[in-house]
Amino acid sequence: MANRNDKAGRLLALALRHNPSALDISLDAQGYANVEEVLQGLAAHGKAISRKDLERIVATNDKKRFAFSEDGTKIRASQGHSVEVDLGYEPQKPPAVLYHGTAMHNEGSIKSKGIVKGRRHHVHLSVDKATALRVGSRHGTACVFTVYAERMHADGHLFYVSANGVWLADHVPADYLR
Repeated sequence: MANRNDKAGRLLALALRHNPSALDISLDAQGYANVEEVLQGLAAHGKAISRKDLERIVATNDKKRFAFSEDGTKIRASQGHSVEVDLGYEPQKPPAVLYHGTAMHNEGSIKSKGIVKGRRHHVHLSVDKATALRVGSRHGTACVFTVYAERMHADGHLFYVSANGVWLADHVPADYLR
């Protein structure tokens, strides 16, 4: 059961963040997909799960990657999209510092260009070093940057916080990094 849910969760993340056609679903402007269509898409791609299984995936995902709509009829990824969606997050005042974890091979580029969002909608930032280290180690030896978020915010840069607590910014210039 757990293994099936893990595989379904990975396919769900792919479809809701990057490639809705992977499940033959569509996303609305806010990134939501119809839950019944998602379940049908998972079944059609050999990853059949129940509504209860889907609720368990959403509730237990260690990154809190997914969220249901208030009425429970739709589901979306909380952040990390490479497809165009409007998550409706309002600008927030960030904590004094945030952290960004990446692979060591990105260190030189980040020191010169800052942290760029690449194909995603935003740069992802963590409130603690441990999370940033875990994120950075996914692609090799980790490197963690301290982001002077309070100073960035005071200088007019916008920050958002996703439903799962990940802080988001459009770009982090090198001047705000250590």
